[in-house]
Amino acid sequence: MKTSPLSPELLHKMDAYWRAANYLSVGQIYLYDNPLLKKPLELAHVKPIVVGHWGTTPGQNFIYVHLNRVIKRYDLDMFYIAGPGHGGPALVANTYLEGTYSEIYPNVSQDEVGLQRLFKQFSFPGGISSHVAPTTPGSIHEGGELGYSLSHAFGAAFDNPGLIVACVVGDGEAETGPLATAWQSTKFLNPATDGAVLPILHLNGYKISNPTVLARIEHEELDQFIRGCGWAPYFVEGDDPAEMPPSSWRLPWRRLSKKSSRSSATLGTMPTPPGPLADDRAPLAQGLDGTESGRRATGRGHLPVPPGSSAGGLGAPRPCRPTRSLDAQLPAGRALRRGWPAHR
Repeated sequence: MKTSPLSPELLHKMDAYWRAANYLSVGQIYLYDNPLLKKPLELAHVKPIVVGHWGTTPGQNFIYVHLNRVIKRYDLDMFYIAGPGHGGPALVANTYLEGTYSEIYPNVSQDEVGLQRLFKQFSFPGGISSHVAPTTPGSIHEGGELGYSLSHAFGAAFDNPGLIVACVVGDGEAETGPLATAWQSTKFLNPATDGAVLPILHLNGYKISNPTVLARIEHEELDQFIRGCGWAPYFVEGDDPAEMPPSSWRLPWRRLSKKSSRSSATLGTMPTPPGPLADDRAPLAQGLDGTESGRRATGRGHLPVPPGSSAGGLGAPRPCRPTRSLDAQLPAGRALRRGWPAHR
């Protein structure tokens, strides 16, 4: 049986935060009204035109809460860049869940009225973009099919010793020229003066119109490709939410924390950068009724954001604001659940 370094209480609270973020995300994509599902769901409550990808969202929320845990645990100076397109719901959901969104946009308040506005505005006339646009708190990278996420991550790490940039790469954008070239940017990092880049390759299996190459090749070939680009990969896969946190994140966080504290000797002797994480299986998501409803991927955006009270008092990484929880407002049993790949 797999054992976890995390307490059951912390795992439970992190899972609750993840599910709350998933509910807020799926509500943005699909719901026009009835945000807490207090009434039976009707066609009039659902947006007639859906823009944005649910598949990219649960994985992004999963990464988000777990990176917040390690930021707090190891006192890391880290932020998050999310590359896959149409992943806006996840980052908007997390900034709303933490309270930052309502601080900047008071009309999107943390109550039922504000929640309805949050859901309606997403990819809606006069509302907000399906990408993490400049209007999203903390956004420095809009992401999408252009494939610049990893380049932006390296740019942020240059001349910023102590900074770790976690960069989620979608398998659609991974096929673009800029992203394929950006894997080689490790050649330009100076361990004595620059920060670290942690790419997270999220293999959802599909790009905007058809299957992706990296999601279809054999595991061994993917491993060889990543190593050939100069990275040490850690594979994460699975389909059981209860098993994912204990088993999937046995990663070199201590080594990363040493990088952030600028131990030049440690950095200078590392044969390869830590990462990327690679998820080469795409578990099914579950819908509001508990049925399997789709495949998932990752997202786009920024970090850090403190889960705070809704994630078990994980704390507020510098320089974020205090959290205000939505747990009491979310309908019990209706938050979406989804699996994330377990460590190979």
